[in-house]
Amino acid sequence: MRRKVIFVLCSLCAVLGFFTVLSVNKVLHSEWELPETAVSGQERFRIVVISQELDTPFWKLVDEGASKQAEKEEISLELWGSYSKNQEDFLKQVEIALHSKVDGIIVQGLDTEEFQQLTRIKAASYGIPIITVANDVPVEKSLRKTYVGSDHQNAGKLLMEQLVSDMGEQGEVVLLGGTDLEYSQRLRLQGMEDSLKKYPEITSFYVDSGSTVEEAAAATRQALNEHPNVDAFIALNVRQAGTVMQEISSRTELEPYYIYSFDDGSDASQLLAEGKLDGIVEQSPEQMGEMSVALMMQWLRNEVVPLDSAGYITDIRIVEGKDGLP
Repeated sequence: MRRKVIFVLCSLCAVLGFFTVLSVNKVLHSEWELPETAVSGQERFRIVVISQELDTPFWKLVDEGASKQAEKEEISLELWGSYSKNQEDFLKQVEIALHSKVDGIIVQGLDTEEFQQLTRIKAASYGIPIITVANDVPVEKSLRKTYVGSDHQNAGKLLMEQLVSDMGEQGEVVLLGGTDLEYSQRLRLQGMEDSLKKYPEITSFYVDSGSTVEEAAAATRQALNEHPNVDAFIALNVRQAGTVMQEISSRTELEPYYIYSFDDGSDASQLLAEGKLDGIVEQSPEQMGEMSVALMMQWLRNEVVPLDSAGYITDIRIVEGKDGLP
């Protein structure tokens, strides 16, 4: 009996051993493999475009250009910003983008101490590259990588040359600008003043037009009172152009005056189409959006390092009132 039990146990162990060896052999020689860790594709960069004027046709075109280029680059692009030049909200958006540690920020430049602190100190500490678009700030104040947009000084010269072509080489010109001119507006003013040096018989007067509708209206009345022989008005800020024209119309006809501005605001195309503006400097906002995203990606991919700190200039042209806008 005892021998039978031992025999059964030995047989059982032999059978179990056989199947164990067989199973191990199948595992070792099968084509089954352990699942591999998922390998991600090309890193998807995250870029943010931030502006103060999301509600204007100009910035909508900047965003469209940026979005088109982002699709080509196969990156994630987000469009942030504020409306009606709300600086507090705008700066908050910039700060949120920095804390979110995005890969790059394309931003409308703002020449204020708060903006400079964000771009010079916080962006540098996070290692986030910044490109200014449409509106620049001095590079030494912001440490931005580059600027993409119009040559504003040349735009001022171009507009003044158009005025001289229309008006002739003598007359009186009123230059209207706000109390705190943006950096781009200061460059435009400088360009116009440089151009006027060639025409000694043209006299120019700079009038502070403030920041509100009431202040712009009062500045226009002052200019008309103090310079009754004025021939032309140039509004550095197109948002004030409508107010200037309204104030002139309340006294006399618009037709004898030459009136010019720039295409930054939503009023430009309407005033031009109505024939109230004699001409504007038209920029290339869609080109700005495309180029800024392309340059940001060249930086992030180490294809072009460093970028040209002097900036990358986009196209400008004069559009006269009779031409209208496309």
